[in-house]
Amino acid sequence: MAILKVIEVLANSEKSWEDATKLAVKRASKSVKNIRSVFVQSQSAVVKKDRVTEFRVNVKITFEVGG
Repeated sequence: MAILKVIEVLANSEKSWEDATKLAVKRASKSVKNIRSVFVQSQSAVVKKDRVTEFRVNVKITFEVGG
């Protein structure tokens, strides 16, 4: 039986929410191994001068810690 753990991660990107999600997983994978899934809990954006300048995501990353 596998034991799974969930961490919450915030990430941002100037490109898109998808890119922010990929960056969250990429950065988390530097210290967390065996990542199994990512759940996008919320999305937001920063607007400056009537233009979206930054995309933000709050994600939950699930990884295996035992088995």
